[in-house]
Amino acid sequence: MPELPDLNVFSHNLEKVLLHQQLETIDVTVKKKLLTPEKELKAALEGQHLESIRRVGKELHFEFKNGHVLGMHLMLHGKLYLFDQQNEQKHTICTLLFKDGKGLALTDYQGQANIFLDPAPKEAPDALSKELTEAWLEAALAKKRTAIKKYLTDQKNILGIGNAYADDILWEARISPFSVCNQIPSAAVKALYKAIHKVLTTAEKNIRKNHPDIINGEVRDYMLVHSHKLIESPGGATIQHVSSGGKTYYTNEQVEYK
Repeated sequence: MPELPDLNVFSHNLEKVLLHQQLETIDVTVKKKLLTPEKELKAALEGQHLESIRRVGKELHFEFKNGHVLGMHLMLHGKLYLFDQQNEQKHTICTLLFKDGKGLALTDYQGQANIFLDPAPKEAPDALSKELTEAWLEAALAKKRTAIKKYLTDQKNILGIGNAYADDILWEARISPFSVCNQIPSAAVKALYKAIHKVLTTAEKNIRKNHPDIINGEVRDYMLVHSHKLIESPGGATIQHVSSGGKTYYTNEQVEYK
């Protein structure tokens, strides 16, 4: 599943092509997860100019001049493709065709990626927002007895972090993914706060530099520990993994607080 660094780059690259274009048609091929009737979706968006494309957590929000927003969640296997005039992609969920002939297709061979009109505001802070301060993080963790990795990947707590980057963030902070949130000491919380910003921003810089036009997929070339291709961490420790709701990668360099 694309996470914060991937989606930040996707939104930037999509804006380069589609920003300020007038949407001619939106067509939904797979309607099983569509909460808004397609007729209502068309009435809200067709004929409108696209004003911005923002990442909100793990979603992309296409904001139109009339104030309506098309939300899009790629889920595990959703992909975006640009096309001219005619979409030729298989497993298409929906297409957006603009007046200049440029189009955007959302695909997913599992049919789980979805779109939605005018998503409600998120209550949790974004992982890179000003609202997520060291003090906020320490206070939030003090209230929880869940495992720290589970906490970081729950979008009700913090927006934008998924399975892969949670592993790298926790390795960078030298905190075991199995640590209990309210047992993590202040010094380790400080390290975690710094690791969140460092790992996510570094990953985004690497993606922008080495995959400058990317709008789909997951770039995992720069992971620190979360990769089946890696044997050792940057510190030289053997990388271990367990499978539980997605693989968790870690090393004995990380302290477990319990």
